[in-house]
Amino acid sequence: MNDDVTRYINKAQPWQIDVCEKLRAMVGQTIPDVEERLQYGKPHYLKNGHYAAVIAVAKDKVSFMVFNATDIPEVKGFLRALGNGERKAVDVRDGQTVDYGALASILEKTAAAL
Repeated sequence: MNDDVTRYINKAQPWQIDVCEKLRAMVGQTIPDVEERLQYGKPHYLKNGHYAAVIAVAKDKVSFMVFNATDIPEVKGFLRALGNGERKAVDVRDGQTVDYGALASILEKTAAAL
């Protein structure tokens, strides 16, 4: 675990810290030997030197984005495409139930080719 990432997470609201820590653990369990680093001011996760995921804390949400997701379909109200669809993101708000298993499944698929 990267200390800069820990500091980034610990600056968030308590509910956001909880979500970030669960996302962080899920990434670590899903991608063995994942590299965690603070880059562009946000926690980034790399596999074999390639971006796999990023966590971003905003005022009223936590966003979790995966890369290499062109073949992953959007899910209305859950998973949205960014840019050309190569990246997909989930926004988590206070009190929202998060399906970490579904996110792990998506991350496993997108990271497989990295």
